[in-house]
Amino acid sequence: MDRTTTRSRRWIGGALALTVGSGLALVGGAGTAQAADVNVARNAGFESGIANWTCTAGSGAAVSSPVRTGAGALKATPAGQDNARCSQVVTVKPNSTYTLSAWVQGGYAYLGATGTGTSDVSTWTPDSTSWKQLTTTFTTGASTTQVTVYTHGWYGQAAYHVDDVSVFGPDGGGPVDPDPVVPSTPAGLAAGSVTSSSVALSWNAVSGATGYKVYRDGSLAQTVSGTSATVTGLAANTTYQFQVAATNAAGESAKSTAVSARTSGTNPGPGPSVPKHALTGYWQNFNNGATVQKLRDVQAQYDIIAVSFADSTTTPGQIVFNLDPAVGYASTADFKADVAAKKAAGKSVIISVGGEKGNVTINSDASATAFADSAYALMQEYGFNGVDIDLEHGINSTYLTKALRQLSAKAGSSMVLTMAPQTIDMQNTGTEYFKTALAVKDILTVVNMQYYNSGSMLGCDGKVYSQGSVDFLTALACIQLQGGLDASQVGLGVPASTRGAGSGYVDPSIVKNALDCLARGTNCGSFKPSQTWPNLRGAMTWSTNWDATAGNAWSNAVGPHVHNLP
Repeated sequence: MDRTTTRSRRWIGGALALTVGSGLALVGGAGTAQAADVNVARNAGFESGIANWTCTAGSGAAVSSPVRTGAGALKATPAGQDNARCSQVVTVKPNSTYTLSAWVQGGYAYLGATGTGTSDVSTWTPDSTSWKQLTTTFTTGASTTQVTVYTHGWYGQAAYHVDDVSVFGPDGGGPVDPDPVVPSTPAGLAAGSVTSSSVALSWNAVSGATGYKVYRDGSLAQTVSGTSATVTGLAANTTYQFQVAATNAAGESAKSTAVSARTSGTNPGPGPSVPKHALTGYWQNFNNGATVQKLRDVQAQYDIIAVSFADSTTTPGQIVFNLDPAVGYASTADFKADVAAKKAAGKSVIISVGGEKGNVTINSDASATAFADSAYALMQEYGFNGVDIDLEHGINSTYLTKALRQLSAKAGSSMVLTMAPQTIDMQNTGTEYFKTALAVKDILTVVNMQYYNSGSMLGCDGKVYSQGSVDFLTALACIQLQGGLDASQVGLGVPASTRGAGSGYVDPSIVKNALDCLARGTNCGSFKPSQTWPNLRGAMTWSTNWDATAGNAWSNAVGPHVHNLP
């Protein structure tokens, strides 16, 4: 392991400066120097086996695992009447205070110092399954120049491990470990096996290195102690560049020559096609008081299930999915099995992006690519059929369009793409949402506008309509139908119950009347569109959970009606 402190001397402008890795430093006047605190232990991290250490009855050996830092640690095994004592004599300065510390793991472990010239000290800990630091202090006598520091276990107990020993105090003038130097650049970097989301890498070992940093496209991907790594979380069918650098206490080497690798393009399969008339429901990946469901519990009337929601990261545009323990899955594999089962039953399962609290920013080429890559990676990993865009904090149509087209190019023509804009977002074709919908019309499945939490809005006839009525649903849907969207790309989004939204809940009978008005020209309110749209896609609700809370009354009423549209 790395020494806990390192020492270096250098001349600066005629004055000798002494710096210590712990951050301590001092400088003397011209031509003079004053000693700084250092670690006076030799081979403190057991990187050179057990050199400078003496262990009773051959009880100690250097091992490569477990280690706390670097590539080595001490393992000492008590046996019979031997407590596996390993010791080292260190050179100290009289009348000085030293801090003695070490990291231990395994069986009973003791740390101490004898021959201090004052009071000898020790400390101990019972067995530990993880690394634990022992620390004590001692003061040397007026004529003490050498002290024995030691570790030992206990009779009949399990072996113990030690790493990163430090005897930190004034330099006694004895030998100390040489300062580490920055390791050389790793050679031989090569890509091995690849999957749709990972690349295996290997490289040659570098002398003096205690670790390695792996870079993906110039950014740190992971840090490892060995000479291989598997970089995960990658997008399928995508080329990446990788580099590796060697590290130790002195610093980090230059990055290696880059190697390129391309992930495989394995696709989870197109899944079922969306039916001509479809019911969409949002499934909550959280508990907000509605009935908690697993995907398998979602009512069979739903044709498209939007998993709500993906999470943003610190990388603009990038999304991830974190399965909430509150929904009760025993494992991610269990959730993935439910996705597969729904698809086998003819349903489409998509990942929803946004929501009331979600904020994914796509406002540049880089963020558009990050979105496409990460969304496709989620489709690959979980088997999602596509994505739902439910961004409620503003969008940029130019870059969102780029992102969706890049995603479509990766996922293919079977990708399901839905949107859930608010009513204000679809009042005319000049809004960013409407422009996006029209720009991706050839790959768009359906726009399920949220006809709730809205207030009054203009209809396609220029009149103002209040939410909660047949006219509100039909006159606002008319804007989309006359504005360029195909009837198959228009759905009516409403809450599943009075608790599902702050306002705008309508009885299922009103939803059914609105569907009839648009598709058949019957059961209209005061607004009667000039034509019918029998290919109208259907309806959507927030959420399957609130629907279940109300005994699935919404889906039981609206689902069959949607499926029986002409």
